[in-house]
Amino acid sequence: MSAADAGSDDLPFFAPSKKVYPQHVAGPFRRAKWLILVACLGIYYALPFVRWERGPNLPNQAVLADIAHNRFYFFFIEIWPQEVYYFTGLLILAAFMLFLMNSVAGRLWCGYLCPQTVWTDLFLAVERFFEGDRRERIRRDEGPWNVDKLWRKILKHTSWLMIAWWTGGAWVLYFADAPTLVRALASFTAPVAAYVWIAILTFTTYALAGIMREQVCKYMCPWPRIQAALTDDEALNVTYRYDRGEPRTSFKQALRLRAHGEPAGDCVDCQQCVAVCPTGIDIRDGSQLDCIQCGLCIDACDSVMTKTGRSQGLIGYDTADNVERRLAGKTTLYRPIRARTVIYAVLIALVGSAMLYQLATRRTVEISVLHERTPLFVKLSDGSVRNAFAIRILNKRPDTRLIVLTVAGLSGIRLEAVGTDATADGRPIVTVDPDSSREVRVFVTVPPGVPLRDTQLISFIASDLFVGEVVRTHDHFFAP
Repeated sequence: MSAADAGSDDLPFFAPSKKVYPQHVAGPFRRAKWLILVACLGIYYALPFVRWERGPNLPNQAVLADIAHNRFYFFFIEIWPQEVYYFTGLLILAAFMLFLMNSVAGRLWCGYLCPQTVWTDLFLAVERFFEGDRRERIRRDEGPWNVDKLWRKILKHTSWLMIAWWTGGAWVLYFADAPTLVRALASFTAPVAAYVWIAILTFTTYALAGIMREQVCKYMCPWPRIQAALTDDEALNVTYRYDRGEPRTSFKQALRLRAHGEPAGDCVDCQQCVAVCPTGIDIRDGSQLDCIQCGLCIDACDSVMTKTGRSQGLIGYDTADNVERRLAGKTTLYRPIRARTVIYAVLIALVGSAMLYQLATRRTVEISVLHERTPLFVKLSDGSVRNAFAIRILNKRPDTRLIVLTVAGLSGIRLEAVGTDATADGRPIVTVDPDSSREVRVFVTVPPGVPLRDTQLISFIASDLFVGEVVRTHDHFFAP
């Protein structure tokens, strides 16, 4: 065994965790992150209190997951349990949008929109408010405990817990009428499940955004591993333009080297890109799994370049292909429209169009039919053949509806329902209560003399007596 092999046995399986102290930075990317943070948190915390009038017997909360009544409401959209395919469509749409986003400009989701990023930014702002910027926080953590350090830590963690508590509280408001539940929570009369979920979400928010932070992005999130297979050399990513920055050296040393006609890059090795990085990486080491591509290193580097009198853009959103092109003396090129992005855009359009069409043509009444199997058919004394069915009618409207049932598919076929009224021409009328379903037993009879096979397809038709909405389904009629 070689010395290298022997030494490898002593290597740890996991790298030890090293606390990251991100430094405050100002610039366009930081401002964009603040705007997105305010917008995302504002929507999350305020949306449960937005009202939307739907009429009598229906909740007036704009966004509500009504578990008790098996409904999901999103403004004018109402989703029933049997319409779970809408959620499937949304998940597929979200996946394709992530793929497209990654193909165009890297991990924009991770850097700006991911909940982990948004809440971590908020928690870091609170930490910076109480404990100061990077150097002050490092100095206090390395120093001994005293009154100043203690009260700052206590206030920071108390604020974190309050934010985490309200985050968990806001989440449960999406599952019940928000004002009512807030009053119940305040008076300690809310369901136990509400308090349990608030406690769980308080703990997870506090732990993930306050304690674990970049560890979530590095080790828990699967997206960094997936996105590596979805990107290519023509996708924009936060890039250190080493063709311009190397060889790196200090500002004064670079002046001396250039004065003697020797090469010197624009990078002054100030480490500011490392200091501001929320995951603690050095972007100059190239593309890395830990980089969430938030652009804060761009702000930091541009600030240094401005102070040293050099042009900005040493770090920026660029493609790996362009770096190689500049090294080869070629002009840079960026193609956002290429096969990969076109395919994703087409898939998004197809899935989105299918969902919009389904929403535009969805019915507010549904019908399902179940054939009774014992017996499959009965032959009456006059020679006619009868089959029995159970019909369930679903009314999705908030008012009572009168549904007329008919049957078609065979000559002379007729339908009778048990325990219902009938129209003047003998068609059964089924009364269905608001936002509910009703099952009726029906008999379908074919008169004698009609040629019948062992089985034939027939149609059941349900039509609203006043609105005129019509739905249809099919089943089989059995004969001797």
